[in-house]
Amino acid sequence: MGEGFVASVARPDSNATGFTNAESSLTGKWVGLLKEIKPSLARVGYIFDPKLAPGGGTYYAGLVQSEAASSALASTPLPLREPNQIESMIDQFAQTPNGGLVVLPDAGTNLHRAQIISAAGGARMPAIYGFRNLAEEGGLMSYGVDVTELFRRAANYVDRILKGAKPGDLPVQLPDKFEFVINLKTAKALNLQIPPGVLAIADAVIE
Repeated sequence: MGEGFVASVARPDSNATGFTNAESSLTGKWVGLLKEIKPSLARVGYIFDPKLAPGGGTYYAGLVQSEAASSALASTPLPLREPNQIESMIDQFAQTPNGGLVVLPDAGTNLHRAQIISAAGGARMPAIYGFRNLAEEGGLMSYGVDVTELFRRAANYVDRILKGAKPGDLPVQLPDKFEFVINLKTAKALNLQIPPGVLAIADAVIE
């Protein structure tokens, strides 16, 4: 998305096509869910790896800023440049109360997920992640693309290409299935009460 691998989503016009897990509508859910579990939320920090995030971080950054502003929240970029700075970066952001974190889905945040999850917990900072595995590994909650479903759908493209279809003629497919996971163990550790309405829409609850 925005990296120049294809001419357009509808017609790649190259030797590449496939399925993307980048989806702009996710930003509204991330900010909205943080606000629902922490009504006093006033600030949102968003973590991303400038080297590995879509568009160097620009793909989601502007959207997070816009969503935060529409909810009268301040937003702060938290670029992940050195893994050994993750704890201090989150601790510094947590110095001012009523904050929450959006950990943007990119290869860098996934690679350093253990440090991010640990630092967020240590700072008692609620955080939402873009990949399900981060909630399964101790993050508070995740909302993102169902990657398993993307792999299932990709099988059809593989079959068509093997039968002679040109990748450049096959449109890049956008995600159509999303999943919301809550880790109640982490919520309890953070002394957070998850509203029943939020629990009701979760696809999975880790207890």
